[in-house]
Amino acid sequence: MSNDDQYGGAGYGEVGGTGQTRTRLPEAPADPYGPARRTSRAPRSLVTVVGVVVLLIAAIAFANQAPDTPDAKPADDTPSATSTTPTGTNPVTGKQGGLPSGFAQDQQGAQSAAANYAVALGSDGMFNPARRRSIVDAMADESSRTRLQTAFDADYSAGLLAQIGLTKDGLAPTGSTFVNRTVPAGAKVKNFSNGSASVDVWCIGMFGLTGDKSTRPVTSSWFTISMALKWNGSDWKVVETSQKDGPTPVTGDVPVSTSDEIGSAVTEFGGFTYAR
Repeated sequence: MSNDDQYGGAGYGEVGGTGQTRTRLPEAPADPYGPARRTSRAPRSLVTVVGVVVLLIAAIAFANQAPDTPDAKPADDTPSATSTTPTGTNPVTGKQGGLPSGFAQDQQGAQSAAANYAVALGSDGMFNPARRRSIVDAMADESSRTRLQTAFDADYSAGLLAQIGLTKDGLAPTGSTFVNRTVPAGAKVKNFSNGSASVDVWCIGMFGLTGDKSTRPVTSSWFTISMALKWNGSDWKVVETSQKDGPTPVTGDVPVSTSDEIGSAVTEFGGFTYAR
């Protein structure tokens, strides 16, 4: 997703930085009775100035021999465990039920699938019965699809929607915008084989209703979604999913935006297809 640029060593900016000390010896006493002494060389001040100029020219020439940019580091296709740098493989282009599909049968593909499924599970679409069914159908493995549909229907009950202030179709009241968005901050593989994978996705989420009269203003939270995935022969699909709070960083000293600003941002800023 940087090379540290470091220029030159210490002393390039110092005048006459040669590391030598000039020692001035006392002159022999002049003979007051002898003939007047002629000056056979330039004054010492002129010699000093010329010496400084020569040293400066030499230092500048030496500094200009250094390369303008540091040597390129060798490419490393395998990121470290703590790296958030993309591996370079492009995101998938296929879609199924509105969700990205066609992930590779490797650890990177499992992480990419889990990240995109986390976004769908943490979207406002889960509060609409028809859209929720489409989301679960697209991401769930055939062996667990019915069980997951039943569990999510129970979680997003009519009572919960009414408590939040939404209609039975998961819509916000007139004049308000319902916000439920999940953004992956990173993913890691806990277990992996050719046919199964266990992946954690660390996320930040936004949830609430915009509007001056809203009793649920939009707030943010950090959480981790854990997924058990199964390779179905062409893609990774969800077998099981769970969620826990954190890790949560300290909230920065950032002014809170107005409700209108949040509502506009949610409608104007689109999402992404995530790739590890």
